[in-house]
Formats: sequence, C-alpha cells, structure tokens
Amino acid sequence: MTHTYKLTGMTCSSCEAKVKSALLTLDSVTNVTVSKDTETVTITMDKHIALFDLQKVLESKYQISAINHSEIGEQTKSWFETYKPILLIFFYIIIVTTLVQTQNTKFDFMQAMRHFMSGFFLIFSFFKLLNIKGFADSYVMYDVLAKKIPVWAYLYVFIELGLGIAFLINFNPILTNSLTVLVMSISIIGVLQSVLNKQKIQCACLGAIFNLPMSTVTIIEDAMMIVMSGIMLCILI
Repeated sequence: MTHTYKLTGMTCSSCEAKVKSALLTLDSVTNVTVSKDTETVTITMDKHIALFDLQKVLESKYQISAINHSEIGEQTKSWFETYKPILLIFFYIIIVTTLVQTQNTKFDFMQAMRHFMSGFFLIFSFFKLLNIKGFADSYVMYDVLAKKIPVWAYLYVFIELGLGIAFLINFNPILTNSLTVLVMSISIIGVLQSVLNKQKIQCACLGAIFNLPMSTVTIIEDAMMIVMSGIMLCILI
C-alpha cells in the first residue's frame, strides 16, 4: 500500500535525506519519496504502519500527519489482515461446534466447550507440526519453560495434539482440564512478558507457517483455554 502524509519541519535537502533514511529503517517500508516544497512524504509499505510508529523514528522537529486516508480505518483493516488466519480458525470451530449442538435435543454447554477446545488444540497443533522446528525456534524466544528446557518446545506440540484428542473423546475430564490449565498457564507467562515489554517477535501459536506478531490476541487465546478448562473443572469437581 502507498500513502501520502503531511510532513512539517523540513527546511533543506538534508532534511529530506534524513527523513527518508529514518523511515526506510522500518521493516515494512519499501520506498519513500520526500518533498520539502510540498511538505509531503509518500510511503510505500508491505502493511499499514501506524502514525505513532512513523513519528517515533523521526526527529522531534519533523511532524507527520495523515492526508487522504483514515488512520483508524487503515489500522482496523491492517489488524484484520494480520490476524485473518486466527479469526478464520475460530470462526470455523464455532460453526462446527454449533452444528454439532443442533443434533442435540438441548444445548449441552459442557459438550460444546469440549468440542471447541478439541478443535482449537487439534488445529493449532496441526499447523505447528507442519514445521515443528520452525515453531520450536520461535517458541524458545519467549516461553519461560522452553528458554530453560528447549525440548519443551517440541513436547508442547504433542501435548496440544494429545489434549485435542482427549477433549474429543472425553478422556478423563478432570485430568485433561487440569493439564490444560497447567500447560496454558505456563505458556501465558511468556506471552504476557513479551507483550508488556513490547517485544516485536513472531507469535508461534500457528507455528512458522503464518507470520503473526505477538500481541494481546495471543494472551486472549491462552486465557480463553484457561478459563474454559477452569469452568469445566468447577462443574466436574
């Protein structure tokens, strides 16, 4: 995508060069055209970059602002494009879970949660297994346990697969849900640390197949599994 921005503060060709050089340091920026005469900068990027991030790489005397596009609209569009794989996965799991419930005489809340969690773990472990080494290399960068015990990154994939099967066949519900709470609680610690420290690293939730950034979306995924397992444990015990 290409956007043209208003850029004030430039007084000479040296300013143009500084602005261009600074903006080209951003990973997604592929081309920059700067004009002090029109006080504009045209940026071509692989994905939308927020104004805040553009301003951050510029000197304080240069002020950048949007001209012909809505920042909120572009950020929303960019967010949906970035997380499309996860959104589609959750959509399909919800649809399948709902369709299964239509075969029952009444909505079975426990069964619906089991099927949802089964689909979650089976699909997410599938994408990790497509390139398990790539997943492990990404996972050890932020997971607290995998950092200390690298083999945990590999074991985690098969634990997810096992949990998916266990939820599907309703194997020992108390054990299955307890293990889910434990494993996902360990996982969410590293995710929280990475997001709070604003580390720009790849999320390994879908393995190395999709380049998803670590964000609050990852926290929500893990938290959702913890909460659902916790609810089922409270009902079972």
